[in-house]
Amino acid sequence: MDYKGKKAAFYTLGCKLNFSETSTIAGGFREVGFDRVDFKEKADVYVINTCSVTNQGDKESRNIIRRAIKKNPDAMVIVVGCYAQLKPEEIGHIEGVDLVLGTQEKFHVPAYLGNLKKKEKTEIQTTRLANIKSYHKAFSWGDRTRSFLKIQDGCDYYCSFCTIPYARGRSRNDTIENTVAEAKKSVAKGFKEIILTGVNIGDFGKSSGENFLDLLKALEKVEGLERLRLGSIEPNLLKDEIIELVAQSNTIMPHFHIPLQAGSDEVLSLMKRKYSTELFARRIHKIREIVPHAFIGVDVISGTNGETEELFQESYDFINGLEISQLHAFTYSERSGTQALKIPWVVDVEDRKRRTQMYINLSEKKLRAFYEKNLSSEQTVLFESQKNDENMSGFTENYIKVETPYHDEFVNQLKKVKLKSILSNGHVAVEVKE
Repeated sequence: MDYKGKKAAFYTLGCKLNFSETSTIAGGFREVGFDRVDFKEKADVYVINTCSVTNQGDKESRNIIRRAIKKNPDAMVIVVGCYAQLKPEEIGHIEGVDLVLGTQEKFHVPAYLGNLKKKEKTEIQTTRLANIKSYHKAFSWGDRTRSFLKIQDGCDYYCSFCTIPYARGRSRNDTIENTVAEAKKSVAKGFKEIILTGVNIGDFGKSSGENFLDLLKALEKVEGLERLRLGSIEPNLLKDEIIELVAQSNTIMPHFHIPLQAGSDEVLSLMKRKYSTELFARRIHKIREIVPHAFIGVDVISGTNGETEELFQESYDFINGLEISQLHAFTYSERSGTQALKIPWVVDVEDRKRRTQMYINLSEKKLRAFYEKNLSSEQTVLFESQKNDENMSGFTENYIKVETPYHDEFVNQLKKVKLKSILSNGHVAVEVKE
């Protein structure tokens, strides 16, 4: 069916993987005639790509769904993403939702549109977890300077606190050849930087008989690609060979994002994580040894079931002793169907929040120390298009966010800069050298 002249708006919650997939879903709408408009505008179709990592993710998804319905009660409202796969009936009870599409169905949204008339009853189309096997390629474009390239989907780890394997299925990927082809398409659209994304990117190769290291070596050779950043990679999968490749590469940025989740071996065991604190510390030391200026971001969860006050303090002290750059702290929230619910010790919600704030405070201290260590250095920044008052921002190779007065000709350009001082907003003021 031809929908020429019709308007579609999209909203993405959650991870970088969702952003890449929303771009691909939006591409399918363009192919059948839709014009993409901002989510704040009145549209004929609204597509909300949801997140369900936490209870807050569910809540935010519901709020955005209701916002779309309020914006245009006559529009077709379609909900996709992890929340849609995990709790389709819950979404179906929201009056005004027309379609709920699961993990596989979301890549074929136009096939469900029909004549765009509102439905009397929400239509739900999902696939059972065991049958989620197909892989759908994706990369983001159109609304950011950098492109998020999907290289992997699903997860086989089944950590006790996490619902994502139940939403996305088993770990799977495309071939290196096809993934490189997608990277070339991204570069052809003008992107100078690609960020690799997936649920468990270090697991790349499981369904193609290849491996993550060889993928990185192939992506390094993509003509016109100036920068390649690693997404979040599990510490047990961050092999020394990968760190060594980053150390010698001119393309792969000195930037690591490593989920720790807890700095206590007892809590890691309860979480069913696949590494120890000793292994994690060894990874950090290896990075600092051969990529001393690298940015190291670390994920941590506070207040998971079984984390006594003593175990939290052990975790805090362990993290405080690591030479990392920033913490991404999350407050544990119970997720139905997860094994963590069977762990008897439940942390009071206020204690969870207090512990999270302690991690946030530690993160701010770590980040400022990392920024201060880099002051007076000369680096290269890729400037972004967003304008904040009269300033523009961008990131150095090692992920320091900088600001300078806005110059239109700087957008999506790599510029040599000298880092001068830390601003009140936490960014770094720079002097552009060329």
